[in-house]
Amino acid sequence: MDALCGSGELGSKFWDSNLSVHTENPDLTPCFQNSLLAWVPCIYLWVALPCYLLYLRHHCRGYIILSHLSKLKMVLGVLLWCVSWADLFYSFHGLVHGRAPAPVFFVTPLVVGVTMLLATLLIQYERLQGVQSSGVLIIFWFLCVVCAIVPFRSKILLAKAEGEISDPFRFTTFYIHFALVLSALILACFREKPPFFSAKNVDPNPYPETSAGFLSRLFFWWFTKMAIYGYRHPLEEKDLWSLKEEDRSQMVVQQLLEAWRKQEKQTARILIRFISNPMAPSWWGFLVAGLMFLCSMMQSLILQHYYHYIFVTGVKFRTGIMGVIYRKALVITNSVKRASTVGEIVNLMSVDAQRFMDLAPFLNLLWSAPLQIILAIYFLWQNLGPSVLAGVAFMVLLIPLNGAVAVKMRAFQVKQMKLKDSRIKLMSEILNGIKVLKLYAWEPSFLKQVEGIRQGELQLLRTAAYLHTTTTFTWMCSPFLVTLITLWVYVYVDPNNVLDAEKAFVSVSLFNILRLPLNMLPQLISNLTQASVSLKRIQQFLSQEELDPQSVERKTISPGYAITIHSGTFTWAQDLPPTLHSLDIQVPKGALVAVVGPVGCGKSSLVSALLGEMEKLEGKVHMKGSVAYVPQQAWIQNCTLQENVLFGKALNPKRYQQTLEACALLADLEMLPGGDQTEIGEKGINLSGGQRQRVSLARAVYSDADIFLLDDPLSAVDSHVAKHIFDHVIGPEGVLAGKTRVLVTHGISFLPQTDFIIVLADGQVSEMGPYPALLQRNGSFANFLCNYAPDEDQGHLEDSWTALEGAEDKEALLIEDTLSNHTDLTDNDPVTYVVQKQFMRQLSALSSDGEGQGRPVPRRHLGPSEKVQVTEAKADGALTQEEKAAIGTVELSVFWDYAKAVGLCTTLAICLLYVGQSAAAIGANVWLSAWTNDAMADSRQNNTSLRLGVYAALGILQGFLVMLAAMAMAAGGIQAARVLHQALLHNKIRSPQSFFDTTPSGRILNCFSKDIYVVDEVLAPVILMLLNSFFNAISTLVVIMASTPLFTVVILPLAVLYTLVQRFYAATSRQLKRLESVSRSPIYSHFSETVTGASVIRAYNRSRDFEIISDTKVDANQRSCYPYIISNRWLSIGVEFVGNCVVLFAALFAVIGRSSLNPGLVGLSVSYSLQVTFALNWMIRMMSDLESNIVAVERVKEYSKTETEAPWVVEGSRPPEGWPPRGEVEFRNYSVRYRPGLDLVLRDLSLHVHGGEKVGIVGRTGAGKSSMTLCLFRILEAAKGEIRIDGLNVADIGLHDLRSQLTIIPQDPILFSGTLRMNLDPFGSYSEEDIWWALELSHLHTFVSSQPAGLDFQCSEGGENLSVGQRQLVCLARALLRKSRILVLDEATAAIDLETDNLIQATIRTQFDTCTVLTIAHRLNTIMDYTRVLVLDKGVVAEFDSPANLIAARGIFYGMARDAGLA
Repeated sequence: MDALCGSGELGSKFWDSNLSVHTENPDLTPCFQNSLLAWVPCIYLWVALPCYLLYLRHHCRGYIILSHLSKLKMVLGVLLWCVSWADLFYSFHGLVHGRAPAPVFFVTPLVVGVTMLLATLLIQYERLQGVQSSGVLIIFWFLCVVCAIVPFRSKILLAKAEGEISDPFRFTTFYIHFALVLSALILACFREKPPFFSAKNVDPNPYPETSAGFLSRLFFWWFTKMAIYGYRHPLEEKDLWSLKEEDRSQMVVQQLLEAWRKQEKQTARILIRFISNPMAPSWWGFLVAGLMFLCSMMQSLILQHYYHYIFVTGVKFRTGIMGVIYRKALVITNSVKRASTVGEIVNLMSVDAQRFMDLAPFLNLLWSAPLQIILAIYFLWQNLGPSVLAGVAFMVLLIPLNGAVAVKMRAFQVKQMKLKDSRIKLMSEILNGIKVLKLYAWEPSFLKQVEGIRQGELQLLRTAAYLHTTTTFTWMCSPFLVTLITLWVYVYVDPNNVLDAEKAFVSVSLFNILRLPLNMLPQLISNLTQASVSLKRIQQFLSQEELDPQSVERKTISPGYAITIHSGTFTWAQDLPPTLHSLDIQVPKGALVAVVGPVGCGKSSLVSALLGEMEKLEGKVHMKGSVAYVPQQAWIQNCTLQENVLFGKALNPKRYQQTLEACALLADLEMLPGGDQTEIGEKGINLSGGQRQRVSLARAVYSDADIFLLDDPLSAVDSHVAKHIFDHVIGPEGVLAGKTRVLVTHGISFLPQTDFIIVLADGQVSEMGPYPALLQRNGSFANFLCNYAPDEDQGHLEDSWTALEGAEDKEALLIEDTLSNHTDLTDNDPVTYVVQKQFMRQLSALSSDGEGQGRPVPRRHLGPSEKVQVTEAKADGALTQEEKAAIGTVELSVFWDYAKAVGLCTTLAICLLYVGQSAAAIGANVWLSAWTNDAMADSRQNNTSLRLGVYAALGILQGFLVMLAAMAMAAGGIQAARVLHQALLHNKIRSPQSFFDTTPSGRILNCFSKDIYVVDEVLAPVILMLLNSFFNAISTLVVIMASTPLFTVVILPLAVLYTLVQRFYAATSRQLKRLESVSRSPIYSHFSETVTGASVIRAYNRSRDFEIISDTKVDANQRSCYPYIISNRWLSIGVEFVGNCVVLFAALFAVIGRSSLNPGLVGLSVSYSLQVTFALNWMIRMMSDLESNIVAVERVKEYSKTETEAPWVVEGSRPPEGWPPRGEVEFRNYSVRYRPGLDLVLRDLSLHVHGGEKVGIVGRTGAGKSSMTLCLFRILEAAKGEIRIDGLNVADIGLHDLRSQLTIIPQDPILFSGTLRMNLDPFGSYSEEDIWWALELSHLHTFVSSQPAGLDFQCSEGGENLSVGQRQLVCLARALLRKSRILVLDEATAAIDLETDNLIQATIRTQFDTCTVLTIAHRLNTIMDYTRVLVLDKGVVAEFDSPANLIAARGIFYGMARDAGLA
């Protein structure tokens, strides 16, 4: 190199250490400046070029128009090139004039000139490839500026020293060059306009990263806008960015990072050396301090980008898993569905998928941890020699110990997940059947079941938590013990080994490096175990059997037929006996086929078999054409009524109108607040049973399919509506005439109009043929008809229908029905007052009694967060209140609530223990520092054993205190989990029915699963980590300030910066986290809706569409996930900058004050300051984690404080033993409304029913029939007036005392999963004989005794494995067991064939002959022999007398009886 610089006037050596190192005023030789220093940027650009060009070739984004900015950049490039050429020509000029310049003056300008030209061309090429901001060039210009700073300084120093400028031309060109390079750097930082012809970003809120400049991306500045916005206004859904198309993960970054980490620790050693060497020039110290700062900044940047990619990958993991589970749930067989409830599958999607996301950040530890450990040991070996092995051996011994603990933890994990699943499953059933529990007063039994499961769950959690604390102890102590053992061995192995500051503190720093991977490993292990448990569960679910899409052949069929089954045998699950066997059925194209038969004979199963929902054991099924399916229990989606009918088809106004007309829905639409745009609540909650069924039917009609499978669609509607629907839709004259229709029905009156009839019995076809043929055959069907058809001949029946055909008459009827249907909804399921108000207004207009319209009264406020706000009465008629994301900071009261739940003494103890631990830690290090400064007597240290002893004692004390704190926290956390869950559960079980009608069960379940999970498993560890990092940061500052008092000056500005970053971050990230959790619920509610409606979705062939809907919902959730991840990166870069400043100043002050400091103290303060970044970063992260997780406590508290119903038992006024003796019921001026602010449903009702009377209650739908029974059970509380039973005012006694003395057979029979015995007698208060007797009387005896398990027969969720009719009979058996004085029947026989209906009526007549019976009747023939009939009309008593008198009176009742052909 020296030769290159030549000799003569400018001849100089390439390197001169006297000039550059051993001097107070360092400089580089002119030769070095002109050669290597000038070439560094050039070398960089040429090396980076090939890769960069390749990258640009593959990432063309369309070209950017030539702007002023790029013109300016071009001009600068050309000027720089000119300057270099000028230098070159100047050298040639010298050569010509006989001065021989050194070769370097030819080489450097040439190299620089060519490189500048290249840079200029690159600017243009990037413009054509659409690069808006070039990282490569920014770095290049930056290097140019940095490398020019040294000559910049030396040229001026030289001129000052010599008093003149030796080479004016080169002096001038250099400064021009410097100015141009600096301008180029500044310009490069600006961003170009977006490319021309690029896909126009139509997105209103695009993802800013894609268009951000290089520096902005490097420091995550592009997030700042959102951080500031989020600080000023709470973020909302609309403020979130859209997702970008792709996200890449790069692992390579991690290796770089490790190298950086090592380098940082190595610089610490040089600094300590510098302070120990008083002769070194002071600029060395400043250089080292600067290097430490640069190292840390680079490390921060690399690490943050690495984390960014890793987390994004984690989110992708979760998305993928959710998608797969959703798709699988659409195709699982019924037996699988039975084995795992909706709740369990939802758990897979929420908890298990989340676990994978949590694992992602730790995955890289699998290879980086060993790498870090090896490097640290290598450096330690260099420092302390073989004595390191002692420490390493100790570490190795700890590994199997932790392995054993991890295995144990995993076993607990599996058990705990099982318990959690069963608890959620039970909760979801309780929420679905809450009305029944209330009516039967069965809540205590179920409460006990849930608490039993919960007890087991907490027991497991507690054991796991204590196990965890032992690992914490070993981990806390291990780095310390390792240091101790190593130092002990080192000092004792050889008397000449002296422990000085450099050795001691560099070792401590290196052992701290070891501590991180070793600390993370247990976390990694526990996350891996959790993820593997989850993976197993997911794999198990994904490998479950799927429905065989080929079980029904859809392509070919024998000509002329639409459906054929050849010797088909079907079962619901492989291990169950076949439900249908040897079926041979042919349905011709366009025929209307009725399927009839007694309860449980397999009618619905036949429909399922045709849909391919059952498992086919043998035979062939052919079905040609598209299918529409109406299930027996209507499946309604939570969307507008119109969307329910269209079901994904395009809107054809004419066909849509015709469909609504045919299904008798038009009048309903007028009643609904938003017409067909009314939002229908979860499970169709704001429609009456009849309306739900008609919507379900309308969906089928609109789909315009070829084959219609109708599973008893007429049972849920009033008889005259059934007639309308049959005539206009199903029958020979209906909309569907000419299509193939399979109708399962119990209604005899429609049979004559069908083409042929299939009679099923015990899963086989007993008879088949047209109606007349079956009548003549005199088989079972004919007998059945003769028994049950009204006595007059068939012809008369026809006439009674024709009598009805008078159009006006019919119109009036329909209007009546719909109007009423609306109040019926008042009867069955209360709705938001919006709906109520609308039709109440119509009612009041009709009844013209001028009752004031209901004023909306807002519900009482719930609590600060997630207010469930009542929708204002707006036209779109939404019912379920939107779940609102809470806004602003979490209130302190929430933290206080949690502290109280943990126990205040425990909380205090934990804090004190942590203070003690920090003191012990500082003590140990100060002691070490004092030891290293020990006076050296004959170059050895004295009293080594005392030093070691105290050091050891302090260290072990520290570990011990941490362990105690962890134990206290574990105990407190479990305590809090118990208290909070108990409060929530007790409140929910006691909430009034109206709460469940307006709050989707998914939201309550979410609280029981997700929020309780957070309280159980997340909060305590987060709080522990927060305390840990908080005390860490504090002790660091204390140590630095004690050792270098100057540092106090810097603390304030840094603290201000830190708080600012923290405030901005907390506000934004909290809101993002809340938005994320609010957008999570719709994913699960849509999912559970899909699982329940899977058969309908498949029948209509809409699986693909539903997958897309689900993906859209998941994406909406991602939109708040991504910014949340970025916010963490943004924060880290800010905080790490603060931390790196701490390192810089700690080092600088050590250099400045080196005269007064001893090496031990410096070692102490620097090794502490290196930890501060980590501690600060972790602290903010934990603080915001705590804030976002404490929201769970907030929500649990809020749901535990909703209002409850009256007490279950009022101690002072319990009814006397054996009450009610007679069973007389009296209503006195009784009025009731559903909720405050709604109109009255019953008005001044006064009537008296004597003991033992049988009273039928009739009235158009919505006259208040069901409401009356609900009042009797105090599901609704009186607005005024009272109800007396045997002279006792029911409002004075406890709810359970009242409800346990009444019996109801409700409209929709609900069963719970568990044994049949539990379903009949949850308290176990009846004997085996009693139960069999009840089953005998309710005609279930044969069914139950045929089951191998007998009374322990397992009912599935909601009693799905019994037919609807059988469930109704189970309810009858419950009533028989209770045998109370008053029995209420709520249209109990709607879903039953006539035969069973008659059996039930007979049973009731014989078994309840002495009881008071109140029956709400659809079929009038059931109440014709009752003592009296009560006719309700619009909430008032219209007629009340014996049936015969009422018919004679020719009033309302007479009209109804005439319609039914009974008068």
